[in-house]
Amino acid sequence: MAVFMDLNVSFLPDRSDLRSVVETAAHLGFSTIALNYVFEPTAKKKQEIPTPTPIDELIDQLPVVQGRSRPIRVLNRLTVVMSDASHFRPNAPEYRRFDLLAVQPTSEKLFHAACMVYDIDIICVPMTEKLPFFFKRAPINGAIDRGVVFEVSYSAAIRDSTMRRYTIANAVSLMESCKGKSVILSSAAQKALELRGPYDVTNLALLFGLSDGDAKEAVSSTCRAALLHAETRRTASGIIYTTRSQQEAPQGSVDGRFKSGYLYRCYRCLCSVAIELRWNKVMMSESNTS
Repeated sequence: MAVFMDLNVSFLPDRSDLRSVVETAAHLGFSTIALNYVFEPTAKKKQEIPTPTPIDELIDQLPVVQGRSRPIRVLNRLTVVMSDASHFRPNAPEYRRFDLLAVQPTSEKLFHAACMVYDIDIICVPMTEKLPFFFKRAPINGAIDRGVVFEVSYSAAIRDSTMRRYTIANAVSLMESCKGKSVILSSAAQKALELRGPYDVTNLALLFGLSDGDAKEAVSSTCRAALLHAETRRTASGIIYTTRSQQEAPQGSVDGRFKSGYLYRCYRCLCSVAIELRWNKVMMSESNTS
């Protein structure tokens, strides 16, 4: 049985509205959703990156997913709307608070940089207006090789007929360049009525030019690949995980110097697997050359 995900649900400051959206998503059969915090810097004044609110402070008890015996999983995601290259700050400590990191470039130059350079998980395609540039296969293939996925959201098509035309046109243009690979479909819902079930979303994806298999993967396995990419990005390929110490130690001691910074937890089993894989790769290359 497929595990369906919606990795873009707008964060709502009103708790009752947010609870309604989460309950609707669980009732529709989504096992995982991501609350999206949008950060749109401007040149006029300096803005602070938002801080995600823990889900247990927003909802007392998470609803159970329809057809499953476990509650829905709620993640936090940050989307940076980029109109300038300086709006994205690599290795910013504020980014580590979020489970997923996405960018929405507004020019061809920024789109190329997002595909080839930026250490991100998702590239958002704007759906509310006509694209100011054309998609090119070279940067798109580069993003696919790096494990970055492209996102198409459908809620704008529900709100307005003009946005519906832009959504279909932009999505079709993207599918022609990426051939339906590494694409996720999300709602970007701002209220519960804008959510649609997973099978309704896959049917909608047929209008975007996706095949039946690619449409189902866009709400299941490709979303899972994006989460795994985010986990490896935050944990150094899954080998090293860093976290701040919760306990204070006397200054000057060895234990204090260790705990005052970051705690490096090295998973020996994963390290040994990584070393063994690299050793096997070297041995195979040597055997091929000989």
